Amino acid sequence: MRFASHSAIVAMLPLLACTPLRAADALQPSPSHSPYPDRAVRMMVPFPPGGANDIVARLVAQKLSERWGKPVVIDNRAGAGGNIGTEIGARANPDGYTLTIGSTSTYCTNVVLEPKLGFDPRRDFAPIALIVTAPNVLVVHPSVPVNTVAEFIKFAKDNPQRLNFSSFGDGSSAHLVGEMFKSAAGVNLQHVPYKGGGPALAAVMGGEVQLTFANLSVALPQVRGGKVKAIAVTSARRATALPELPTIAESGLSGLHTFEAIASVGILAPAATPRARVIRINQDVHAVVNEPAMKDQFIARGLEIALSTPDEFARYIRTEIERWTKVVRDAGIRVK
Repeated sequence: MRFASHSAIVAMLPLLACTPLRAADALQPSPSHSPYPDRAVRMMVPFPPGGANDIVARLVAQKLSERWGKPVVIDNRAGAGGNIGTEIGARANPDGYTLTIGSTSTYCTNVVLEPKLGFDPRRDFAPIALIVTAPNVLVVHPSVPVNTVAEFIKFAKDNPQRLNFSSFGDGSSAHLVGEMFKSAAGVNLQHVPYKGGGPALAAVMGGEVQLTFANLSVALPQVRGGKVKAIAVTSARRATALPELPTIAESGLSGLHTFEAIASVGILAPAATPRARVIRINQDVHAVVNEPAMKDQFIARGLEIALSTPDEFARYIRTEIERWTKVVRDAGIRVK
């Protein structure tokens, strides 16, 4: 994450490049002789259906089911910004039969914002693989009379008590992107938390709130369908799925020229899961995600492949927690 000081927070999560399995992992004997899995595998998703985490989970679960010949069952356990389902996943038997979909919120920012969590991803999980990254996208209800970042900022300043933005929970990445944008642009936006990315976007579509910083994978169908109006993406580069949409950084406004915000999604197991099983699952996740048809599905949903080894994913989590600690402290961000 790059961080610019001045009077605003203007950057966050960098895109983790796709990297192959390390030689050390690749050379380990594959536990393919193991009977795993010999029964159904539960995939914990700590958010409601319809959000980016759920989309990734269902795509990967379907392909793993086909590869393993055993069902991979999605278990949506929403609540507390993803903390409820994540803690259930952390406390599950460490046998590889309960996997947890993690996100920027659940394995990074929640730890920084809520120090009394019932879990710590650095201690209570065995990271398996980072899977994808995606930018957030600033979307507004079609009735909001703006089409560019500059127009949006002017409209927000002219209507300081009018604009509300939704997120999928206090402390979620959408919440923090909104707070950073407020600070960088010098505008007044009121935060309204919902219980998932799908509900947060639906609130914009229904006119309950005027805008959100949605994950692109969630917003893309509604943008293409004209249900919401996309203004800009939060990544440093334009998104592959919407190359015509500018970045916030392209606005050229003071304080926004380095604005960057990338979310990520990965898969984890309980901490004491045997290393051989973690490697086995990592290899199978790589295999299914790298299928050409799967890559096309991810790209069509605004997601970028970012596969990692278990060790790389563990380092990524630790590094991003350290960086977010500084971002949150310097910005004075608090969760209600």
